[in-house]
Amino acid sequence: MCVVAWRLQWLTYINRTNPEEPCTTVLTAIEWQALYMRIHKTSVLPKSPPSTHQAIRWVAQLGGFLGRKSDGQPGIVAIWRGWQRLQDFAATWELIVYERTQLVGNR
Repeated sequence: MCVVAWRLQWLTYINRTNPEEPCTTVLTAIEWQALYMRIHKTSVLPKSPPSTHQAIRWVAQLGGFLGRKSDGQPGIVAIWRGWQRLQDFAATWELIVYERTQLVGNR
């Protein structure tokens, strides 16, 4: 659990110090793609990955963060809850992508 706690603390730190970096600095390609598709309820991905700030807010939204004007930045508990859900979405998206690549040419 120490590694998970470290990564969540790191996500919070990067979100507050370098919010405009692309989210690929903190998330894998599978993670940010699954996150984007879940939040926007679409299968069309953007041409470039969103910022770290936006991606962390989306992760926190999955964990119950409301993001109202007076709420401030998401905390570690909301990010942790969202992170757990994101891992399920990412695993599912990875299976779908892997199956697509394996089925090419087999029909």
